[in-house]
This record gives sequence, structure tokens and C-alpha cells, in this order.
Amino acid sequence: MRNPFRVRRALTPTARVRRLRRRITVLFALTSAAGLVAMAALAVRSDGVRGREQLDQAMSADTNWALGLLETDEDGRLDTEVLLDNAGTACPPLFLLAVPSASSVPDGPDTPGGLVVEHAPGRPCLTVSAASVREAAATAVRADEPRSRDARTVDGEPVRMFALPFYPPDAEEDALPQGALVTVADASAQRADHRRLTWVVTGGCALLVLLSAGVGHLLSGRAVRPALEVLDRQEAFLTDAAHDLRTPAASLRTLAETALRGETDSTDVHRRTLRLAETMGTLVDGLLTRARLMSGTAPLAVEPLRLDQLVEAVAEDAATEGQRVAVRAPGAVVVAADPDLVRRAVANLVGNALVHGHLPGERAQVEVTVGGEGATATVTVEDAGPGLPPQVAGALFDRFRSGSGSTGLGLSIASWVAHAHGGSLTAEPGRRGGARFVLRLPAGGPPSDD
Repeated sequence: MRNPFRVRRALTPTARVRRLRRRITVLFALTSAAGLVAMAALAVRSDGVRGREQLDQAMSADTNWALGLLETDEDGRLDTEVLLDNAGTACPPLFLLAVPSASSVPDGPDTPGGLVVEHAPGRPCLTVSAASVREAAATAVRADEPRSRDARTVDGEPVRMFALPFYPPDAEEDALPQGALVTVADASAQRADHRRLTWVVTGGCALLVLLSAGVGHLLSGRAVRPALEVLDRQEAFLTDAAHDLRTPAASLRTLAETALRGETDSTDVHRRTLRLAETMGTLVDGLLTRARLMSGTAPLAVEPLRLDQLVEAVAEDAATEGQRVAVRAPGAVVVAADPDLVRRAVANLVGNALVHGHLPGERAQVEVTVGGEGATATVTVEDAGPGLPPQVAGALFDRFRSGSGSTGLGLSIASWVAHAHGGSLTAEPGRRGGARFVLRLPAGGPPSDD
């Protein structure tokens, strides 16, 4: 008995999309299977009908030729002498049945018994029962037209029987049949070919259905891929937000509880609250920027930009007491890019170098070089820190993977900005033992969508 209070497990949006993909695949396969089965059934049926028609045509030719050899004497009785002298009636077997009296053609249920066998082959190559022969002849006589039917030999082999009614000489249009010629043809070869075709068509349909299911699975995967990507981006954003805001929110709560107990000077509380608020604001701004970049909803406001001047302004804002940010720009470097996004990318690289690019107890010394290499402008940020952690070097620009306890959003955003402009961001060991980040931007701006 089902539990009426059982709570069904709620599916996640991603699971629902994947379930939709499976249903689309099944529907595609079932639709294809229905069409293939219908076509296969039609092909098999047509082959069976054509095979029977071919046998019927051959037997009709044989019986009509035999009918031309059938004669009657002066008293209207059948004379089979010419037929027996000129035709071999044993293979295919040929039977001659006649109505005892032309005025007593039976038309009731006793019709098979009302025909007299005038001739039957002595040793036919196909042995069928006398009842089957009489029934085939009676059917043709009753219908007053040739009739064919499927039957079996006494050994159970499939055969085809054909009965052709015949009439007295000089018979009128409404004359009744005088009897029927019945011949038998072996249908085993035709049945074997038909069976082979059935298996081939069935196997082909099965393979095509499997192929259709595979194609449907691929097509449905391509159809739902944008939805899955959107859901993945949404999940990544929520995870980033929860991960990054958890620590400052907990610190802010602890600070508020401490202030309520009066254990901390109010000035210090205000200062620390302001610092935490600025940190949270920076995190929220970074999360929103990264979400817009990943979703493609942040259009690039491309304009001519002096990259060297932008880097100098970022370095001047980022430098603090005791830390040095040196900028080397041999000449003017102009790119077509979004100033806000490029400023954020450069600021993230410089900020990352200031935080992690120094040994414990030492002050950071960061060198930023702006240059150009043909059609590419570069911004190189190098520090004298401990270098790149080996465990995160392969995924340095993924979220949560910058090492040293950082969330990795800064480098992730810088990488996204570079790729949005058609450039790249790479990391390598620096000359002073630290890390070197190289931001490359096309001098002509991002590639067009044309």
C-alpha cells in the first residue's frame, strides 16, 4: 500500500532538463520506430502478395494450356486421352474434377463431395489430400471463376493450389461450369525467401531505430545544452556568492555581537565595520561582473584606449605605504577595448600581486610592464613572491583556485575580460622567483561577430 504522506524528492532544474532530454530521445525513437514498422509491414506484405501472384500466374498458364488439350466425346463426356498423352500431370500435379450432371451443380455445404475426380496423377511430386483438391475445385466452380489458396501437403510442406473452372463446348454465357482443373505448386522456396526478407527488414528496422535513438540523443543534447549552460552559470554564481560572502558576513556578525557587549572601542568597531563593508561591496561587485561576463549580458563598450595611461592610474591607486608598484611603459599603447572591464582586469592582477606576491615579513614589490608585440598589446605583472603553487598551476583561473586561501575571483574575472576582448591571460614563473601574469589584448579590439 502506498504511503499517502510520502514526500516526492524534488528534482533540481538540471535534473529536469536532463530528464527532458531523455524523453525527447525516447519520443524521437518511438516516432521513427512507428514509421519504420509501418513501412516494414507494408514491404513484407507486398512481398508476400507478389510471391503468391507469381505462383498463381505460373499455375494459371499451366492449367490454361492443359485446358486446351481437354476434349469431350459425342455424348458430352470428358475425354482426357489427348491431355494425358501430351501433358505430364505428375509434376506439377494436375487434377481433373467434373460435375456429375450439368443440371445439378451443387452450391451448398456438400459441394466438395459433389465433384467427381476424373483424373489424378499416380505419383505426384507434391502429395495433397483429396479433400483439399475437392475443396479447391468446388470453390472455383461455385464462384464461377479461377481461385487460388494456400495449403499444405500431407507432410506439412507449404503449397499453393490453383483451380480453373471449365465449361462444355459451345456453352452459352450463363452456362454452369462442367468441372475444374486443379494444379499444385511448391511454395517452400517462396516462403523461405519471404521469411528471409522478413528477418532482414526486421533487423534493418532495429538498427535504424537504434541509430535514430542515437541521433535523437545527440540532437536533444544540442537542444538542451544552452539551458544546461545557463543553469551551470546560475549554480556557479550562487556558489560563488555563498562562498565569498560567508566569511565577511560572519565577521560582521561577530563584530556586532562584540560591540553590543561593549568589549570593543566604538571607533575601532566603526573602522572594522567600514573595512568589512568595503570588502563585501568589492566581492558583490566582482561576483556580478563575473556573472555578467559568463552570461554574455555585459556588452563591451569598446572605444580607443591608452592602455599605458590606464595601467599607470591603476598602479597609483593600488599602491599603499611600504609597497611598491613600478610601471614601465616605453611608449603610448592604444587598444580598442572596454575601459571599465580592462581597468578591473588590470586592478585584479595588480591586487593579486600585492597580496600574494611577497615572502612572509617582506613588503611587496610589483613590476608592471606595458608593451606591444605587433597586433597585440601586453600588460605584464610580475612579483617577487613564492611563485605559483604547483597544485593550482593548471587551473589558476578557475574559481576558488588561486591558492593562498583566496577565492580566485580576481584572476577568474581577469581571464574572462581577456577572452571577451579576443585576448588571453597566462601565468608563468617570473625572473625574480615569483609569478608573472601576461594579459594580451588585440590592438584592433575584440573580433567582430560577422
